[in-house]
Amino acid sequence: MLRRYRHGGPTGLEARLMTHLAACGYPVPKVYETTATDMVLERLAGPTMLDVLARRPWRVAGLGRMLGGLHDRLHALPAPEWLPRRFGTAGDDRVLHLDLHPGNVLLTGRGPMVIDWCNAGAGDPAADVAMTLVTVGGAEVPQLTARLGRRLFLRGMRRGCGTEPAGRAQEVIEAKLADPNLTPAEAAWLRRRADGRAAR
Repeated sequence: MLRRYRHGGPTGLEARLMTHLAACGYPVPKVYETTATDMVLERLAGPTMLDVLARRPWRVAGLGRMLGGLHDRLHALPAPEWLPRRFGTAGDDRVLHLDLHPGNVLLTGRGPMVIDWCNAGAGDPAADVAMTLVTVGGAEVPQLTARLGRRLFLRGMRRGCGTEPAGRAQEVIEAKLADPNLTPAEAAWLRRRADGRAAR
């Protein structure tokens, strides 16, 4: 599987982190080769968690708990000193994915595998969980049934995860608002939360 950054990217750091995580037993694809723009990764067979949520909505709560568990497994790992700090702590930084949503989890025959580590950093697990909540919570979902399913998914994730994200929520919202790829609706949702309204 080829991952390509058209204008260059953090391939060296991303590959180093994925190799480190694999050595720690965290479920990531193997890295075979890197250049300044490309990474050649292990080809994984299976749908994304997002695809399964769309096709099998009765699994929504269980998949939410699975995502929460993937957060807990990741945050059990101390951050290596070479990983850039984001949302740092007073001295107990952990590995953060910072984009750990259902589209970045592949459900394979070997279990869930987490991809797309270009935003990763070292810091407070609360920020990682908060980032997932605002990313999933603010995504545009047109159908009422899908919006109800999203609530159940996020509730399942919170139940499956031992980290309380509230302490980093506003900081994460402000960081997310700086994302140039936000749609107007996503930005409006985030601004309402930044103004102090409770996220659901």
